[in-house]
Amino acid sequence: MAKKKNKTLEITQVRSGIGRQGTHRRTLRALGIKRHQQSVVQEDTPAIRGMIRKVAYLVDVKELDS
Repeated sequence: MAKKKNKTLEITQVRSGIGRQGTHRRTLRALGIKRHQQSVVQEDTPAIRGMIRKVAYLVDVKELDS
């Protein structure tokens, strides 16, 4: 059986979390983002996609082939 390639996502915070809803700030932390302009790499899973959708106006997402 061939191994399935996992896609990864590079998530960068491009807007500040200051003054945003608490759930949105906590979602940024759950994604691994601690400060403005920080980038993190996460696996492309439905849970991560849902979190990105919630804070889409605060982050920029690039798909990486790994």
